[in-house]
Amino acid sequence: MFRKNTAIVMVTLFLLTTAISAQANQERFVLISHAPDSDSWWNTIKNAVKEASTTMQVQVDYRNPSTGDLADMARIIEQAIASNPDGIIVSIADFDVLKKPLKKAQKKGIPVITINSGTAKQSKKLGALLHVGQEEYDAGYGAGIKAKSSGVKQFLCVNHYITNPASIERCQGYADAIGATLTKSMIDSSQDPSSIEKKVQAYLRRNPETNGILTLGPTSAHPTIRALSKVKNADNIHFSTFDFSDEIAAAIDNSVIAFAIDQQPYLQGYMPVVMLSLYVRYGIYPSNNMKAGPAYITLKNVNSVRSLAGTVR
Repeated sequence: MFRKNTAIVMVTLFLLTTAISAQANQERFVLISHAPDSDSWWNTIKNAVKEASTTMQVQVDYRNPSTGDLADMARIIEQAIASNPDGIIVSIADFDVLKKPLKKAQKKGIPVITINSGTAKQSKKLGALLHVGQEEYDAGYGAGIKAKSSGVKQFLCVNHYITNPASIERCQGYADAIGATLTKSMIDSSQDPSSIEKKVQAYLRRNPETNGILTLGPTSAHPTIRALSKVKNADNIHFSTFDFSDEIAAAIDNSVIAFAIDQQPYLQGYMPVVMLSLYVRYGIYPSNNMKAGPAYITLKNVNSVRSLAGTVR
């Protein structure tokens, strides 16, 4: 559901950006994400970036490591810095891997806004203006609390990007909330759909006491939906997932998925472009970080956001 405070922010920004767009200087920003080419979830952020760049009359180049390799992402950041953009937007996929190249941006005086993965504390250490995203551990913990209230005691975290520390934070938060041991509850599923489906089925056969599943996005959620259609006692498994898609919406309709954790990616794409534009032109930016999530999509509100899947939600 579109929150009231978010609506107020967007209306205010619309009035503000309409008033200042005529003063645009065709600034160029670079957004670097950790997402591999196969991750369609980032299309919503790309849509938001495109709309924001049009509104603010700026150029935004989107770059990412094609396979999701974080060392490759670090090299892309260095290349972006060398091109002397007016600003950088970046996800903190791994603080330790990315801190060195991002410190170079700080030394060159290139303003940075961090999004999506990472924490506000890490963002501050990197010298960024602010962070727009959700605290991944807290989001996982919140999902776990909801699962615990539904009776979940043992769960499976289907981790399709285990090399990213943020993914483990999600799983760890859930595990801590229900009092489970993560090392026994998480699998490295890879990103291949057929492999994910088989691994989930195999895990459930070996661990029939499992009554909760957490997936970390459409990449792992879609094959898990198919896996559950082929296992016994699937009706007794509480299934929740991060992020949203048409298939996830249908699974919520059919009570296969209890809820989706929505980090409102549109905000993560739109707001940093606006904020960087304001900072570069006028030296102003919000004095606080923006928590884009978590919000929750359930059977009660899925119809209100269904048509927005993959575009705005």
